[in-house]
Amino acid sequence: MVDDQLLRYKYLNEFDAAMNHAAAEYGWLEAPQGYVSLKHEEDKMIVFERGGVLFVFNFHGVKSYVDYRVGVDVAGEYGVVLNSDEKERFGGFDNVKSECVYFTTVGEWHGRKNWLQVCVFCVCFLWVAYFVGLYSV
Repeated sequence: MVDDQLLRYKYLNEFDAAMNHAAAEYGWLEAPQGYVSLKHEEDKMIVFERGGVLFVFNFHGVKSYVDYRVGVDVAGEYGVVLNSDEKERFGGFDNVKSECVYFTTVGEWHGRKNWLQVCVFCVCFLWVAYFVGLYSV
């Protein structure tokens, strides 16, 4: 089914491979328990940190968010690890560019010491990681 170009399973297969690669590179599966900073029923958003990666999920069917504020513990620059909206790899719309860099602002937000703002479209997610000399996205 993955090889049938009329179906979209190739995107799911590619996403699965990219997710496994990112998990191996960043090690969040082996990391200790993560910190859930946001579970918002009305916005249909879930945000959590684990293994140095910030996971931002938008499960809303029709609502996208520009400059959605999320809390992070470590201040600095964050870069995209995985973006489900990539057109070529995952069949998305390329609304969020994977080259984006997100900068934190000092100030408590949802129990975290800092915050940053992300753009996340409906039924998409974004995983960003703190840059510590790692620019492989």
